[in-house]
Amino acid sequence: MSDQLMLEADYLIVGSGAVGMAFADVLIEETDASVIIVDKYHKPGGHWNVAYPFVRLHQPSAFYGVSSVELSKGLKDEVGLNKGLSDLASGAEVSAYFDGVMRHRFLPSGRVQYFPMCDYQGHGLFVSMLTGRQHQVSISKKTIDATYLNTTVPSTHTPNFGISPDVRFMPLNELPTIDSPPAGFVIIGGGKTGIDACLWLLENHVDPDLITWIKSRDAWLLDRQNTQPTEAFFKYTMGAQAAQYEALAKARSITDLFDNLESSGVLVRLDTGVRPKMFHGATISQQELAELRKIKRVIRKGRVKSIEADKIIMDQGTIATSIGHVHVDCSASAITNLEIKPIFQGNLITPQTVRSYQPVFSAALIAHVEAVYQDDDKIKNQICQVVPLPNHDTDWIKMLAIFMTNQYNWNQDKGLRKWLKGNRLDGFSKMVSQVPKDDQEKQDILLRIRNSVMPAMMKLQQFIAELG
Repeated sequence: MSDQLMLEADYLIVGSGAVGMAFADVLIEETDASVIIVDKYHKPGGHWNVAYPFVRLHQPSAFYGVSSVELSKGLKDEVGLNKGLSDLASGAEVSAYFDGVMRHRFLPSGRVQYFPMCDYQGHGLFVSMLTGRQHQVSISKKTIDATYLNTTVPSTHTPNFGISPDVRFMPLNELPTIDSPPAGFVIIGGGKTGIDACLWLLENHVDPDLITWIKSRDAWLLDRQNTQPTEAFFKYTMGAQAAQYEALAKARSITDLFDNLESSGVLVRLDTGVRPKMFHGATISQQELAELRKIKRVIRKGRVKSIEADKIIMDQGTIATSIGHVHVDCSASAITNLEIKPIFQGNLITPQTVRSYQPVFSAALIAHVEAVYQDDDKIKNQICQVVPLPNHDTDWIKMLAIFMTNQYNWNQDKGLRKWLKGNRLDGFSKMVSQVPKDDQEKQDILLRIRNSVMPAMMKLQQFIAELG
């Protein structure tokens, strides 16, 4: 008797992280397809299974999760550094949410089989990491590689610099395990994770003078006030869209563009005396900005090369440290796979971002296109052009150009327009469509957008040509 179990399904989804779950949800809602979901973790949620204990979403909860099940409680934070803005779900809440979606929506449908703790080996074959049993899936339609964006987290990251055995070094997952005050804290990394580490220390009353923050690059950040999905924030959310198009339209150079974006409140930076070279789409509140600016010992000497017992060696110099300091690794890049590939390619679907900053919305839209459009890869890929994930500051330009192209194409499609208005992950289409004609303030903002879109797109193409 063979130890290989034979299975059948219309779709095989590899990965039950946020992208795989969002894709599966739309397939279940809009088709009668059978689905097998395979994942290496013991429960759904992908990287949330190994995230640091104090992690929270950086964007409102209303933009996250699967289309059919609300994650947000519809609340505003009344205390803390996100006060007055839509709630940001904690890692524990997100993990419990995806587990609930699997147990209460997917599996009861009778069309989903879920195989956790399994290693996918390609060509429909996966192996249980607990029993070693092989499973071979006969796939009548397509495989969805929902692992392609490959989110990395501190707990699974291997630093690319040397560390002396005498040094106290940890991922920020271990910060809450500290049981005696160290001589100081050294945060290594200037991205979202580094921001979270610094804010956690400050919120727990660590003296900012005891924090050393090593950044190889400073980042442009998004003001979280401009990402709120409720009508009460219309002038900020839609106003920021109008402002970014106007900033583009009047920009005389790329440097001038970023100056315009900053002066209009679209982008912010921690230190107005340092020109950012990085943009990853992180959001931040004004309260968080004020807290982070209390940290005065910010080191900008390039990347860390090694940490010794008494010093940290970087590309452009050395600073003192000690074995009494805690060194916190925040150097992992959230997304490591920046290479773009066609989303629809024969029997393979590779979800990637088709709207800036929103991978789960992107996965849902891609699944909708798979469900209702004719099986023509060229047409589907034209609808779902990949918006490149940003890294350098000027990547903002290329990212916005494709985002605007996609949005224009979607608005020309009556069916897709209707779907966007009805999908909770979209956030803004329904809000914009419901603006009363006699609400002059909101209508003026929409008019600003309409008047500046085409000049902005022309300027984008000019700057893209300059960037080569």
